Amino acid sequence: RPFHVEPTNIVGVNDDMQRVTDEASAMNKRIHYYSRLTSPADRALIAPDHVLPAPDEIYVYSPLGTAFKVDTCTGGYGKNSSLVTIFMIWNTMMGTSILSIPWGIKQAGFTSGIILILLMGILTLYCCYRVVKSRQMIPLIDTSNWEFPDVCKYYFGSFGQWSSLLFSMVSLVGAMVVYWVLMSNFLFNTGKFIYNIVHDINVTDIVPGTNGSNKVICPSAASSHLPQNRSVMFSSGNSTGFELFEEWWNKSQTVPFYLIAILLPVLNLKSPSFFAKFNVLGTVSVVYLVFLVTVKAAHLGIHLEFDWLTESEFFVPEFRILFPQLTGVLTLAFFIHNCVITLLQNNRNQENNVRDLSIAYFLVGLTYLYVGVIIFASFPSPPLSKECIEQNFLDNFPSDDIMSFVARIFLLFQMMTVYPLLGYLARVQLLRQVFGNAYPSLFHVLVLNLTIVGAGVAMARFYPNIGGIIRYSGATCGLAFVFVYPSLIYMISLHRAEQLTWPALIIHIFIILLGLANLIAQFLL
Repeated sequence: RPFHVEPTNIVGVNDDMQRVTDEASAMNKRIHYYSRLTSPADRALIAPDHVLPAPDEIYVYSPLGTAFKVDTCTGGYGKNSSLVTIFMIWNTMMGTSILSIPWGIKQAGFTSGIILILLMGILTLYCCYRVVKSRQMIPLIDTSNWEFPDVCKYYFGSFGQWSSLLFSMVSLVGAMVVYWVLMSNFLFNTGKFIYNIVHDINVTDIVPGTNGSNKVICPSAASSHLPQNRSVMFSSGNSTGFELFEEWWNKSQTVPFYLIAILLPVLNLKSPSFFAKFNVLGTVSVVYLVFLVTVKAAHLGIHLEFDWLTESEFFVPEFRILFPQLTGVLTLAFFIHNCVITLLQNNRNQENNVRDLSIAYFLVGLTYLYVGVIIFASFPSPPLSKECIEQNFLDNFPSDDIMSFVARIFLLFQMMTVYPLLGYLARVQLLRQVFGNAYPSLFHVLVLNLTIVGAGVAMARFYPNIGGIIRYSGATCGLAFVFVYPSLIYMISLHRAEQLTWPALIIHIFIILLGLANLIAQFLL
């Protein structure tokens, strides 16, 4: 006998099935979106560009920032308060670029450096707001699971898809190169400190510096005519053994190669999610750097002399033609545009997104200003010149400085945990786009990782200038994600809605030209 169902029950069943189908469809869209960015066999890290989700959590991070866990939402928006959202954005943006801010202020001049930090913060905040609004301006399409690269693909087709991949890879690989240079630097100084302590060696570097317990050095003054880590004046210990140590423990010639044995194997893992558990070190590192800067400034005092046009022996002018070097660094320092949509989508109160994003940017800018201004102002000149401020301001403190040693230890371990995650994201984005699989074979993954590691080793060996690497990669990826795409998408959206006005057109074309000028200036100055 045929199975019989009353008509009234059919309606109820159909309603329930329709609801389940709708929910399943929404879930499938989400799974489909995330699955494009991860290996099918690896469900530990699946996310848009800068997001690493797990079954009930995601990890959000930026190239030079940190990573942390965020609760996901099951329909609708997230459950994070505004305070948590603000902290997440601040924590995501804060990273190793903070080490180059004092150098950037020196390159731009003290007054112009402060002004540029404020202006770049405002400009990147505005462009970030345009990124958030870009998804909301797409009509008749469910964009709830889209990130900014998907918006670029919608407006610009395959060109937007591939160009966003290219510039995203520039930011990731650029960050990995910076990390390799810094890890080589921190590992070298840490090893040197430990060796001197263990063997009871008192070493005076052949580098100009101040006297006293709070010594500040000027490595660049001696780098042109002396070996990079030669030292003299042994109070105890075996001089032959020390010379052998210096030969095999060299900042640029040996240490960058030692890191290969540590990091290359973990780069080839299918899922490096284990390392995401340690990224709380990023927050600890930034907080400790602020503490270090405060203590050092309290001991060194303030050394400022205002001269608006000319450069004296110990001081730089307030305005310098090299200011684009700071804007290049700041472009990456304020870069969060690839993952800001996901961060704000987890905000419980969506009406506060603009306010929360603005407060977070204000706090990031305030942190950069505090560290940059305090280091620049307290740098002891005389007797040293402000020109001695290094691209990594920790290099201005000798390797036997206890507080700097602790900072290097924190940063070294934090970078060694973030580096495999950056490598994983680079692999996922590139190999999945090219081969349709994030892990096509060990050979493909090994070739990619050897290329990235080789770039880091080469830079650490021949061009260990993190300020230069940050400003080049920042200006390049920032041209697309900060200046061009948000402005173009906004103008196209207004044009389609027949709401584009001449003032809006002029303003956003000007923003695009600023981004282009920022990139060109990096290669001219």
